[in-house]
Amino acid sequence: MKLSIVVPCFNEEDNIGKLKDEFFPVVENLLGNPVDGKPIDAIEVIFVDDGSRDNTYSALKQAFGAYSHPSIEVKFEKHEVNRGLGAAMRTGFKAVSGDIVVTTDSDGTYHFSTIPAMLEHLKGDVAIVTASPYHPKGEVVGVPGYRIFLSRGSSLLYRILLSWKVHTYTALYRAYRREVIDRIPFAADDFLGGTELMVKAMLKGYRVDEFPAALHRRMFGVSKAKLLKTIKSHLGFQARLVLHRLHLRSMFAD
Repeated sequence: MKLSIVVPCFNEEDNIGKLKDEFFPVVENLLGNPVDGKPIDAIEVIFVDDGSRDNTYSALKQAFGAYSHPSIEVKFEKHEVNRGLGAAMRTGFKAVSGDIVVTTDSDGTYHFSTIPAMLEHLKGDVAIVTASPYHPKGEVVGVPGYRIFLSRGSSLLYRILLSWKVHTYTALYRAYRREVIDRIPFAADDFLGGTELMVKAMLKGYRVDEFPAALHRRMFGVSKAKLLKTIKSHLGFQARLVLHRLHLRSMFAD
């Protein structure tokens, strides 16, 4: 079993130390852990610098460029200009070679130490495991209320439109079976990208399980979410979902 971990980064120079001190020990300890009964025997980490305007890329290369481990490979991808989270995810997905793909925020707002627990949910016919702070057993710690209001509000609309059983639709922190990455295309370049991927996978019949998680405020830097643009993207996608549902109903009615 090979595990790929995609880490999009944008102006995260101040968080490179956190990645080195908190993320990589978790990566190394994942070797030998089972996922759906199969032990992880190889790991690749793909850092995607999404056109950072600070020294993120050079700091990543300095911290991890000389990293050497017989079962762990580190890759670096770079956008010359900032293209958005969805675009960074697609660049990372093109570089993966693993059976399982994890995507994680570079700032550790979902603690890296919970990756093993999240992977435990990827079993049976589960194709996607998504972090879920809005699950009854999840929590939000120190994140500004207005951001939670907007994120939770978007997830609520997706619950109404798609599946009430899933509480959180907006998290980047997830685990995917490779089949989902290969078969489900998504077009959004911005923060909608991860939501679009999961929603389209659900519409194709892939099963999603939630990992009740704690979402923490970031310790360094600022959130890269452009709120008004992100809201507009989600509302536009939700409108297309409504039209899709109406089209399906009319087909069956005929």
